[in-house]
Amino acid sequence: MRIALYGTEVKDEYIPVYNRIFEFLSDNNIELVLSSEVKQILSQKYRMNINNVCTFIDNLNSCPDIDLLLSVGGDGTFLNAVSISLARKIPIAGVNCGRLGFLADITTENIEEALMQFVQGEYILENRSMLQLIQPSNLFSDFNYAVNELTVHKLDNSSMIKIETLINGEFLANYWADGLIIATPTGSTAYSLSVGGPIVTPDLAGLLITPIASHHLTVRPVIVPDDVEIELRIEGRGNQFLVSIDHRSAPLDFSTHIKVRKALFTVPVVKLNGHSFYSTLRNKLMWGADKRN
Repeated sequence: MRIALYGTEVKDEYIPVYNRIFEFLSDNNIELVLSSEVKQILSQKYRMNINNVCTFIDNLNSCPDIDLLLSVGGDGTFLNAVSISLARKIPIAGVNCGRLGFLADITTENIEEALMQFVQGEYILENRSMLQLIQPSNLFSDFNYAVNELTVHKLDNSSMIKIETLINGEFLANYWADGLIIATPTGSTAYSLSVGGPIVTPDLAGLLITPIASHHLTVRPVIVPDDVEIELRIEGRGNQFLVSIDHRSAPLDFSTHIKVRKALFTVPVVKLNGHSFYSTLRNKLMWGADKRN
């Protein structure tokens, strides 16, 4: 068995986590593959003896037979690791060293238990849907995809923007707002939730359209089928608006139209025993937290 570790940064408080992972893999004869940046930091700054560990840079194409991609950090690190996972459909899981850890839901307290469950096959794979930004097609290089959401947002001044929204070419509404979120079911518990969007289960075949600070009292979030193409035409007083997919963002001129749809592929996410969507809602978002329960 071979497990690849990915991280975007290494903090002092992460070192005990890495040590425990390394020790578990060594004790169970599991080969380790480490991202080159993390290996460099661990070996140079923290003087770890990992010279014989194989490394990868941008993808795992040079590393055969990877059984699991494990991100170490928070949900942002997990999202960064998705592009690496997708190249070879490698199952992905995350150790949460950040704050909420909704996607990276392995806690630092149960690392060994979680890894043993994976080794013993006591897990399921959830195939999470993604969004594809199809116009502009090259805005974010060769990875115009999002696990959580695509967002358009005002940029230049405090004035709201007008977002004309079409579904398969049919006019839906003009949103006068600070912005608009197009979210996957996975993204329903991310940005969309923070502005009043609904929570939906990851297996729902739908896309969420959630306005940000709408100036219409009658406007509410809506869920549409996930086989549609959504087009956004933005107007405003400034020169540009901001578009983001997950954690990446870029400014665009108002003349640019946005088109988005569900991607043709999914992300294989590892779910261990006791880590269901509903248990995560209860534990991470305090769903139904009431002393009467």
